[in-house]
Amino acid sequence: MVRVGVLLSGCGVFDGSEIHEAVLTLLALDRAGAEIVCMAPNMDQMHVVNHFTNEEIKGQSRNVLTESARIARGTIQDIAKVKVGDLDALIIPGGFGAAKNLCTFAVDGPGCRVQPEVRRLVSEMAEAHKPIGAICIAPAVLAAVLGAKKPIVTIGTDRQTAGALESMGAVHQQCPVDQAIVDSQRNLVTTPAYMLGPSIKDIAKGIEDLVQKVLGLVKG
Repeated sequence: MVRVGVLLSGCGVFDGSEIHEAVLTLLALDRAGAEIVCMAPNMDQMHVVNHFTNEEIKGQSRNVLTESARIARGTIQDIAKVKVGDLDALIIPGGFGAAKNLCTFAVDGPGCRVQPEVRRLVSEMAEAHKPIGAICIAPAVLAAVLGAKKPIVTIGTDRQTAGALESMGAVHQQCPVDQAIVDSQRNLVTTPAYMLGPSIKDIAKGIEDLVQKVLGLVKG
């Protein structure tokens, strides 16, 4: 059975993983018969956002791994304990957590830092030529880690964000919400999801396409 890691960044679009994107990824993988390995960094979130008001909650902190466990129904690992040999592929759902907790792209733009264990695993997967999928804003993580390799990615059609990724070394390719693009040389698959939207039915098509293409790149 193919083992696919799903790298989460918390729980909630504004400060963690985008829940629709994460759950659709898990659903598509399960339907395809893959073994899912959920993981997240054991660290504090950058901040906590009230998802009703979209305002930061001052003085409150939450742990990325603990919050991600909500989506994974408790079956989750600290990314520090996950090795490249444990996985056949890796998928990173979007949400601001990918750009706030997995890396600091939301704050620092092209000069962002990547969480050390995230950088390690993404680098190891790339060196082993194992497929990596990234959804919505998560291609920023790939650009930050793999920019020297000139990865081909998409975040949809937003020129400003695409320009930031290109300044990090990535090559941006526009893509509709119901599709995913493949960088066959580097074994990367990306889809814009809620970077384009507009609804869950639309992003579901692109995420299903991404999962199928990631699984198609796994060596038998």
